[in-house]
Amino acid sequence: MDKVEIGELSIGFERKGEGSPLMLLHGGLSDSRMWRRQLDELSDEFTVVAWDAPGCGRSADPPETFRLPDFADCLAAFIEEIGLVKPHVLGLSFGAGLALEFYHQYPAIPRSLILASAYAGWAGSLPPDVVEQRLLQGLQQSELPPEQVVKMWIPTLFVKSVSTKVIEETATIMSEFHPAGMRTMLLAFAEADLRDMLPTIKVPTLLLYGGADQRSPLDVAENLHTKIPTSRLAIVPGVGHEISLEAPEIFNAEVRSFLRMDQK
Repeated sequence: MDKVEIGELSIGFERKGEGSPLMLLHGGLSDSRMWRRQLDELSDEFTVVAWDAPGCGRSADPPETFRLPDFADCLAAFIEEIGLVKPHVLGLSFGAGLALEFYHQYPAIPRSLILASAYAGWAGSLPPDVVEQRLLQGLQQSELPPEQVVKMWIPTLFVKSVSTKVIEETATIMSEFHPAGMRTMLLAFAEADLRDMLPTIKVPTLLLYGGADQRSPLDVAENLHTKIPTSRLAIVPGVGHEISLEAPEIFNAEVRSFLRMDQK
């Protein structure tokens, strides 16, 4: 893993391949390791970069006051620092919300957007009582031993038929979460409401969802699809929230097809 200094934060990342740049943004309680199959399989055609967001993986914890616009500023500086020009930006869950905020702040940088299991921020996609419940539950979980947190989260991320190997790989990544980073990301996403910027998106946008996603259900997907004029919605039946881990072959094929179409 490589590292760069962005302001006062050390940011870890993985880079693989040559070609048009593809920036990968992971979800909460995760890090760049969740993108192993994408780094391996898409790097034959693209320069694939997966960062550890501030407060995750091998990156430093941000200040407690960090919110989604601050993550976007950090991402913009990171992309400039490592020399990516007009990258395609792919985010999952929290990472998709960050991709939206990034486009909102820096619309000239992304060549396209791929939003998987996406929300327009929790406040922008979920009822207030659900947001409050998720935030309170997450803040309480941040104080618990990692194995307890993993047991609570895993059933909400996958369908029951997912392989043991995927469960074990995800559990390993999740068990190494940063408590302070988790709390900062929860607060940032609970406050985020990006509904008003969705109609302003002018770049090609792929919305990619699992048909059995418990955390970001299909009414959220349909809402984003309705409001983003440049969007195409693809739903993978029988797959949960962590679609890139649960169905990597289908996920990668959808991403590759979309990016090839955009490059014509």
